Amino acid sequence: TILAHIAAGATILDVGGQSSRPNAPDVSADEEAARVVPVVRLIRSLPEAAGVAVSVDTYRASVAAAAVNAGADIVNDISAGLLDPDMLPTVARLGCTVCLMHMRGTPATMTSRENCTYPHGVIPTVASELLSRIAAAEAAGVRRWRIILDPGIGFAKTQSQNLELLRRFGELRNSEGLRGLPWLVGTSRKGFIGRVTGETEARDRTWGTAVTVAAAVQGGADVVRVHDVAEMVK
Repeated sequence: TILAHIAAGATILDVGGQSSRPNAPDVSADEEAARVVPVVRLIRSLPEAAGVAVSVDTYRASVAAAAVNAGADIVNDISAGLLDPDMLPTVARLGCTVCLMHMRGTPATMTSRENCTYPHGVIPTVASELLSRIAAAEAAGVRRWRIILDPGIGFAKTQSQNLELLRRFGELRNSEGLRGLPWLVGTSRKGFIGRVTGETEARDRTWGTAVTVAAAVQGGADVVRVHDVAEMVK
């Protein structure tokens, strides 16, 4: 799979040992690290992966540190440092790049009505809440040029909010204090696509994903996180 993704044109490989889909069961930090670290080492041992960046998808500082020490370049934290108070200081100490994603609550609670309520509008609220995470990261010693942002499509958002984030993504990017930072958008195979296209199986959402990837790129996304690499590269 790794070689196929690279051959198809992937430039970053995102390695995760814990699912963050709604209501996914938690695994221990030790178990998560045991799943992630050998994969990072494997990628780093492949000559084909010499020019490929490795990202570790974790919200735990201990897992992030183990993965970066094994050769990962980027920490992709769905909680932007909120779920582990050690995360931002750890990223600062390691000197690696961090992706700060907008989410509320945890994967178990993010779909609650409270977490999906945005009385001041989803775009201004996601902007202001990400701004506060940037401030927290910088206060912890993370350099601004080491920060990537993610609007968190599918995380603490309703169907209409997910679509609004995609539709008005350019507006979000140009919000006060966020201009000039790179953005990652991850829509691939997510449930909101299935609700539009009627595809109940995630693997059947390739065409729907392609539309959302095109929308994200048109809105100014710098990175798109996908499952179907060959199709999305095309």
